Amino acid sequence: MTYSLAVLGDSIAFGTGAADPSDAIGPRLVQALAEDDVDVALQVVAVPGATSAALAGQVRLVTRCDLALVVVGANDLTRLVPPATAAQQLGAAVRDLRVLGADVLVVPAPDLSTVPWVPPAFQALVATASAELQRRQDEAVKAAGGVAVPIGADLGERFRNQPGLFAADRFHPSSAGYALIAEALLPVVRSIARGRTAA
Repeated sequence: MTYSLAVLGDSIAFGTGAADPSDAIGPRLVQALAEDDVDVALQVVAVPGATSAALAGQVRLVTRCDLALVVVGANDLTRLVPPATAAQQLGAAVRDLRVLGADVLVVPAPDLSTVPWVPPAFQALVATASAELQRRQDEAVKAAGGVAVPIGADLGERFRNQPGLFAADRFHPSSAGYALIAEALLPVVRSIARGRTAA
């Protein structure tokens, strides 16, 4: 039986900045699972520029789904959406995806202080705001029955110290950056997929 993966969220979920569409997170995960002999049907409903408020509409586009991957939060930070509001909207989306029968993985907001165009004088403030949203997201995701995968703490310094992990716009990941993100997610994705396909 084909395993279904849906990717929701913002431009990072969509793959903006990647040199080729196959370098985005979803296709990279599909390729990795194929190496485990797992046939995956991928549905990407993520929209560049989306905030957590847009997730409800994206969920309505999802058809059959075994695993939903949600990447969201960067635009909530840049648009100064209150963390409690963004987290509540994310939690509602996770609950709706769980009703569809999906396992739900969420990549919380990135630490935007690592983005090259953030002036050094503002990095501490941006880091604090990012951490607050991440904390709220983590609580909301767990309460809704999903799993938050806080890869930002592991990858943040690598992005900060390796400019090549950013695309030319100095905001979105490059293909190399997406490779790191997918690699960090793969153990959790692989474990969930194996559990589903073995059942």
